[in-house]
Amino acid sequence: MTIFLRRTEKLAALLPVTLPAPNASDTALGDWYVNRLVVDRQPLLLLVSALTLLPIVIPGRDVRTLPTRLGELVRRRLQRLDVLGEWIDAELAAMVPVAVAKTASRSVLGVMNDFAHGIPYYLSRGWDENSLPLVGDKLADTPLFASGPRDGVVVPRLAAPERMRAQYGLNS
Repeated sequence: MTIFLRRTEKLAALLPVTLPAPNASDTALGDWYVNRLVVDRQPLLLLVSALTLLPIVIPGRDVRTLPTRLGELVRRRLQRLDVLGEWIDAELAAMVPVAVAKTASRSVLGVMNDFAHGIPYYLSRGWDENSLPLVGDKLADTPLFASGPRDGVVVPRLAAPERMRAQYGLNS
């Protein structure tokens, strides 16, 4: 099993494709998309789950190590949503190995673009990286319309635990 970290062209030099991705990951959260943006002259990375549109906002350094750090970033994000530990463990076990691939969904890229425009409005003057998880929380409360397999309105904060329950929690 392989999970795909789908990077935008902005990150092509730092995250070269390691494996062509003919299919999507079959984890509960699906592939993770990543883009680089700059807010107040500070580089940030925006990661978004393809299936739930759950965002993660982190400092934009150590980009080359992102594939090895992805699991821990997802763990912390899901813990902030109070997802059951056994579901988180199951998702992280399914996320190995991480392969870097090109983007494949314009719908997810559109959502990322909307998030990128909203991030500066959620950061107060003099913000630091301790503010970034709160920005991710605010973005996760945003009702989104995304076409494709999830036609309709998606609220990432609700969609992520629901998909995980459906995939891992039938006996819980």
